[in-house]
Amino acid sequence: MTRSILITGASAGIGRATAELFLREGWTVGLLARRGAVLEEVAAGRTNAVVLEADVTDAAAVEAAFDRFTGAAGGLDVLFNNAGLFTPAAMIDEVTLEDWHQAVNVNLTGMFLCARAAFARMRGQDPQGGRIINNGSISAHVPREGAVTYTVTKHAITGLTRQLSLDGRGFDIACGQIDIGNARTELLQGIIDAAVEAGETPPPTMDVADVARSVLHMATLPAEANVQFMTVMATKMPFIGRG
Repeated sequence: MTRSILITGASAGIGRATAELFLREGWTVGLLARRGAVLEEVAAGRTNAVVLEADVTDAAAVEAAFDRFTGAAGGLDVLFNNAGLFTPAAMIDEVTLEDWHQAVNVNLTGMFLCARAAFARMRGQDPQGGRIINNGSISAHVPREGAVTYTVTKHAITGLTRQLSLDGRGFDIACGQIDIGNARTELLQGIIDAAVEAGETPPPTMDVADVARSVLHMATLPAEANVQFMTVMATKMPFIGRG
């Protein structure tokens, strides 16, 4: 039986790399993002791809997208709750309220809405159950300078992961979190470019394909097993060390 996964933020970066891997592996893949034309490029005409043009901050659009996907796939095995963004780096007293609200709306509310939609369908389907994989971040543990909006919202995702893990037990819904550090994506490119422009050494990075393979491992575990938290990061990035 073909397994199904819905991936948010599937038009670029980690989401796109993960979607392309799962498509190659033969899963039925829901590609959810705002840019429908780009999603069509990711789908590349493959019959196991379901394009879901939607904004994760729009509750009605999220519900409609999940309904469309479960109708096409016959159910939902896995959600990769991935969509997120960085706002411009700044000290907290320089962060605009617009940037704060945007970060909260996408990185927190958007992930809540998608987890909520997935949980409801996994709870209601027969057989009951499924798996939710939240994209946290190294920033869910330690901050990067000038990244208050991102750091705060990603810490909140850890709370969401723990709560879903607890509340999902009675419904065979597992929840885990992948905390990623410095995968080479469009989001990281701005940091790399800024370092080069300033004459500094760019941060250590890793291939985004390694993240996709890590998500695949989490998604293919049997129902009795769960990766609660996985950290996958560039080997030489300064996460572990003495202050």
